[in-house]
Amino acid sequence: MKIKEFSTEIGGKKLICQFTDLADQTNGSVIVRYGNTIILVTAVMSKNKREDIDYFPLSVDYEEKFYAAGQILGSRFMKREGRPSDEAILSGRIIDRTIRPLFDASLRNEVQVVVTVLSLENYDPDVLGVIGASLALATSDIPWNGPVSGLRIGRKKSTNEFILNPDFAFLEDPDFLMEMVVCGKDGNINMIEVGSNEGDEKLMAESLHLASTELEKIQDFQRKIISEIGKEKKEVSKIEISDDAKKLFQEKIIPEMEEAVFSGPGNANIYTLMDKWTDEAADKYPEEKMALAKAYFEEKVNEILHIEAIKNEKRADGRKLNEVRPLVCQAGGISPILHGSGIFYRGGTHVFSALTLGGPQDAQIIDGMEVQIKKRFMHHYNFPPFSSGETGRMSGTNRRMIGHGALAEKALLAVIPPKEQFPYTIRLVSESMASNGSTSMASVCGSTLALMDGGVPIKNPVAGIAMGLMMSSNFKDDGKYKILTDIQGPEDHHGDMDFKVAGTKEGITAIQLDIKVDGVPVPILEEALEQAREARIKILSKMAEAIGAPRPEISPNAPKIVVIQIKPTQIGMVIGSGGKTVNEIREETETEIEIEDDGTVFITGKADGPEKARAKIEEITKEWVRGDKASGAVVKITDFGAFVKIGYNTEGLVHISEIGNFRIEKVSDVLKEGDEVPVVVKDVDERGRISLSIKLADSEFARKKVPATYPGLSGNGNSNGKNDSRRNTRE
Repeated sequence: MKIKEFSTEIGGKKLICQFTDLADQTNGSVIVRYGNTIILVTAVMSKNKREDIDYFPLSVDYEEKFYAAGQILGSRFMKREGRPSDEAILSGRIIDRTIRPLFDASLRNEVQVVVTVLSLENYDPDVLGVIGASLALATSDIPWNGPVSGLRIGRKKSTNEFILNPDFAFLEDPDFLMEMVVCGKDGNINMIEVGSNEGDEKLMAESLHLASTELEKIQDFQRKIISEIGKEKKEVSKIEISDDAKKLFQEKIIPEMEEAVFSGPGNANIYTLMDKWTDEAADKYPEEKMALAKAYFEEKVNEILHIEAIKNEKRADGRKLNEVRPLVCQAGGISPILHGSGIFYRGGTHVFSALTLGGPQDAQIIDGMEVQIKKRFMHHYNFPPFSSGETGRMSGTNRRMIGHGALAEKALLAVIPPKEQFPYTIRLVSESMASNGSTSMASVCGSTLALMDGGVPIKNPVAGIAMGLMMSSNFKDDGKYKILTDIQGPEDHHGDMDFKVAGTKEGITAIQLDIKVDGVPVPILEEALEQAREARIKILSKMAEAIGAPRPEISPNAPKIVVIQIKPTQIGMVIGSGGKTVNEIREETETEIEIEDDGTVFITGKADGPEKARAKIEEITKEWVRGDKASGAVVKITDFGAFVKIGYNTEGLVHISEIGNFRIEKVSDVLKEGDEVPVVVKDVDERGRISLSIKLADSEFARKKVPATYPGLSGNGNSNGKNDSRRNTRE
């Protein structure tokens, strides 16, 4: 086995990159190690072009292998890896969004990057996947404008120190403030993912500056490798439309282009003009490939949008550069069946969000390679074809839906109340009803309205906005650019940046950056963050008009949850042999009961079911102390007393002397099995044995059970047991 090894240090740990002949049929491959987390990244380009498409066919696959975690995972009946987990899809998207802008968009050969996780320890392989994909591509003969580097940065609330490449445990630390995955090259940034506990814009800017410096060190490391073992790149042959076709475009389309592009929100008029162009091109030049004609049209739309924004601050729908589209907010009002709902409009983007509350038993069990948890907060996002005015298959979720849903979930997670405060499982579903720019950020707003409508005591309302960018075609020389607030339609499709920022009035909870250029300088991102903050405050103000705070009560249709605490040593008592006891309680009260290892009991049900179950469990686990009063059934008669069952499964002894205030000859004179008697706990010994007294609970109880001629009642009707005993002894 041939091995060429290179190493550098990141975050105090060694990053090792090995180039071997293990996957020698690929165009490029590398094994990347960081601690005991190891991945193999391969890059392959097809030999032939695809002539039937008008896009670059890149695919990135992130392959989780159960063996990497040293465990036999999967379901009971399926132990082989199946469809990618959400974690795998999100990791693949990070890599895809980082490397895609560095390809020539005119490339029509299929390129596939596969990241295979071989070993998993304490570090998330996604950042290693970025570096591995960069090296596999950069050292191959595949045409690509890399390298590009990736880094994870963490920060805790209690310290001002940044942590480079923090491990999995960092995210579980209550002191967590921020996690940022950032990628870039040549001092610029081209991909960002942030989850934050309301960190401010200053924190984000500091993180980006640090990242830029650290990424450049990784860039230098990669450049040395490429200079030593990199292959010569294949040529990308570009085919353009003919000069005659360009002349036709100039005559027939250019005179109408400005009016079509700047005719208002959306792409409708642009698409109408494109149809006219393709009809003209097909009629005049049937030999022209329609993909080329469409690409030329898109290029010209892109050109005019950039020129007008930079020179004249002109936008497609006529707004100012920092202007947010008209907002509409509604909390509730859909149906009492829903536990909470929200409707949010931002211009032509319309989203409906629905809240459903469940008990702890409704939490999602994640049993993946990287994560094994019970997930109690979920946000799911749907994008049906009708939301963009199209037809299509309604066949489950795709990677984009999973990515958008996860981004909104991350944005909301920082304000979700802890389980101790609000023990419900929370599921939000956002439906994109009409799309014209950033439905993911509209989902954040709609979901916030639904949460508050449902009475979920969130920490603060959250809103999101998408920022755009138009950079001069000669940016490196003239440095000209314009930042756009609340991008829509053409700006989203043709702009250079989609910078989504979500947060509260206190700070940022999530960021996602996608770009179509090589990179964006940090100062521009700082400016965009501030512009996003201003827009966010405006949106939050509008949302507050619809609902100012979470409703004081949850929906009456939501299940009720009662939480009680028992001792861990009592768990077995509540569960019973083979689960018999707890199952009986569930059936009798029509509830669901979850018991955690620390003795926390969650009881979920409707009406008075949870309270009935609580009473039964408290009865089972009650620890009796001197002075407690109760009522119980006599279960056994003996010569010296009677055993009385108190509570669910506790028995105590009533000594014959504690039955009445007079001498009792035989216990059976007063009591029989099945009698319901009042008792007071007289004592509990060190072994937990309980002594009970009937006479302390009801001094007249025994007197009512015997005839007036009963021997112990002779003489003084008010005689007490002590005097009777002495008299009878003398006799």
